[in-house]
Amino acid sequence: MALEHSSATPPPHATDFEAVGSTYFKERELKKGAAGWVLLVGLGVAYVISGDYAGWNFGLAQGGWGGLFIATLLMATMYLCMCFSLAELSSMIPTAGGGYGFARSAFGPLGGFLTGTAILIEYAIAPAAIAVFIGAYCESLFGIGGWVIYLAFYIIFIGIHIFGVGEALKLMFVITAIAALALAVFIVAMVPHFSVDKLLDIAPTTAAGASSFLPYGYVGIWAAIPYAIWFFLAVEGVPLAAEETKNPQRDMPRGLIGAMLILVAFAGLILLVGPGGAGSSTLVASGNPLVEALTTAYGSSTWMSGFVNLVGLAGLIASFFSIIYAYSRQIFALSRAGYLPRKLSLTNKNKAPVLALVIPGIIGFLLSLTGQGDLLILVAVFGATISYVLMMASHIVLRMRRPDLHRPYKTPGGVLTSGVALVLACIAVVAGFLVDPRVVIAAAVIYGIFIAYFAFYSRHHLVAGTPEEELAAIQSAEAALHK
Repeated sequence: MALEHSSATPPPHATDFEAVGSTYFKERELKKGAAGWVLLVGLGVAYVISGDYAGWNFGLAQGGWGGLFIATLLMATMYLCMCFSLAELSSMIPTAGGGYGFARSAFGPLGGFLTGTAILIEYAIAPAAIAVFIGAYCESLFGIGGWVIYLAFYIIFIGIHIFGVGEALKLMFVITAIAALALAVFIVAMVPHFSVDKLLDIAPTTAAGASSFLPYGYVGIWAAIPYAIWFFLAVEGVPLAAEETKNPQRDMPRGLIGAMLILVAFAGLILLVGPGGAGSSTLVASGNPLVEALTTAYGSSTWMSGFVNLVGLAGLIASFFSIIYAYSRQIFALSRAGYLPRKLSLTNKNKAPVLALVIPGIIGFLLSLTGQGDLLILVAVFGATISYVLMMASHIVLRMRRPDLHRPYKTPGGVLTSGVALVLACIAVVAGFLVDPRVVIAAAVIYGIFIAYFAFYSRHHLVAGTPEEELAAIQSAEAALHK
């Protein structure tokens, strides 16, 4: 049954909606009221906290400390502006689709699909990369790594999510709190060894604008952006928990903004005391920069370095655990609406989308066998930055076209705020090509396959009556009344 087009022959590129019975949605329900704003703050920090333990330091090799510092300021600005904008969008469109739901309201089904699949690429690929890093940590700590560890972690943490979201979020909150405590120990331990000279100990090159502050010149700032993103990547996934939140209109803005403020504080302190205590040149290629910084600063391993090393594994687990949650909710929303195969959104007695958890987990495990965590992260960053562009454009379009919509929370600065985030997101998309264009092209090919699936199949089999489509219908009716 086509709901959008009443003519016998729909126009080219039309999208068709099929009516479904009430049983369809009863089989696809999430657990309501499982999270309050404090758990949402924990979820936002959990998505990202592994980036504080490793990954950011590779930006020192691209831009030196000054280049990474400026890149981090730019990306912190982008994410802060984006979180303020997403706080508004998630309070007015509180569905499990997150960014897909926002873009669906602004740009229609195609815009929603493009945004949702970009987010899906980010969240489905990132756990595979983190599994590789977890394997490396376990190899270092316990002498066991490789595919056995990857498989064990996927099975254990997908199993916990299948058991129930309330239990999963509470466990995730505890793990994240432990990881945050270790970061605090690291920061306090490094302060006595801080020196500005250590920040600037990378020798300047002959690049344009090179100095002790910018040893690789102005281009180093741009090249460091993907690694600055690693301090904040995935915090935008908080709105995916909207349908499982007690009061999304109130709790979503608190959760998003609270998580982002914590992450900015950690990023600034770690970037300052890590290289400032051990030397930027010491950390440029380290796979475990916090432990290496402590060992260098104190001259040998101490209880503090051992503690941070062990709990660094908890930080990786927190992000691995939480991003599994994120990809399952994105797949759930896209599947429930018919953009992806509908069976993926079926939920069990605990209101967990089992296939949306298991199938991407199998794919992620197979990808983790490549051992190329750094390249997998670049694919995730590609999906993320594309989704940022589309979500910020959605905020601007809805502000301009539908100023009358009810907004329980309003973004400070309005479209100026989301416009700043949009410009910086466009810069971040291009910056990925400076790291490894082959990986970005491969990610674009994956994205293209998703788009082809929509063009040739799923746009003709969308589901009427989902929260995103119901909201779009209400918005269309209200717009017609205001004409």
